[in-house]
Amino acid sequence: MNILNKLKKEWFLAGMVLAIFLATITADFGRSGGLIHLDKLTGIGVAIVFFLHGLGLSPRAIKDGVANWRLHIYIQLCTFVLYPLLWLLFGNSFLTYMPSALAFGFCYLFVLPSTISSSVAMTSAAKGNVPGAIFNASLSSILGVFITPLLIQLFMGFEGVELDLLASVFAIAKLLLLPMIAGQLLRPYLLKWVEKHKAVVNKVDKYVILLIVYNAFCDSVANGIWSEFSLGMLATSIMISTVCLLVMVHSIQWGARRGGFNLPDEVAAVFCGTKKTLAAGVPMAKVIFGADPTLGMILLPIMLYHPIQIFYCAILANRYARKSAHNNQAVTG
Repeated sequence: MNILNKLKKEWFLAGMVLAIFLATITADFGRSGGLIHLDKLTGIGVAIVFFLHGLGLSPRAIKDGVANWRLHIYIQLCTFVLYPLLWLLFGNSFLTYMPSALAFGFCYLFVLPSTISSSVAMTSAAKGNVPGAIFNASLSSILGVFITPLLIQLFMGFEGVELDLLASVFAIAKLLLLPMIAGQLLRPYLLKWVEKHKAVVNKVDKYVILLIVYNAFCDSVANGIWSEFSLGMLATSIMISTVCLLVMVHSIQWGARRGGFNLPDEVAAVFCGTKKTLAAGVPMAKVIFGADPTLGMILLPIMLYHPIQIFYCAILANRYARKSAHNNQAVTG
């Protein structure tokens, strides 16, 4: 009985474990482009989350999110300066002790922009600064179109990079801004309904995160990263990806607290500043590296890092949500 009560209380974390387990045995079912086209389903889910954000956010909150320039500078510096520093510090060691393609894969991981959907969804689940997360996740994706190839060329010497900026901006607007604008336009008509069903609405982002986790792990299993590489190489890559994530998460937390950011801004900084995009990373890699026969190994670090970051950040989101609830109770009490 106690176990059931514990699972009921921790349903989100239990769902994460279940999603990973199911992905290992049903990869073809849940992978992108699979039987149920879960990638499209999660895209719809993300659009719903943003639509609900548009309904729930007042115009003043959105304005405050855009105007929070200290948070924006901090997040973008974490993404495009602090992370690449890892390569400057440890790149030579990577090239010495692992195949060059795998080492360059970590270089590519470090210079990628942030995710959009999971960053915002987890910021929302953790009761963080959602307007700030929306702005910074979008800005990171736009900046990444220019900065990622530039850093790759600087660190790895690749040239001839051409990326379609207009297509990237359109994709971001379609995914993020249009649902949010629709929510804002319908806010006067649906706000009372949202407040009435707040208990259900507040869980939608967590449901979407579970679908994203399942889809991400299905993609990893379906792409054979557990069988194409040696066990030792795979274990080393997982360890490095995990250590990099932990170092970045707690460094950004420390910096946010030292910088005087409040808890909602810290949440947004952690989830936007530590995420690296797999959805944009794969097509960008095909453009940057072309028909390189080692492309699979170059992509291994981001394919490993992506589900690890979602899993660990989901745990953090749960902790932040509890801390936020505790702080609110202390204020109201």
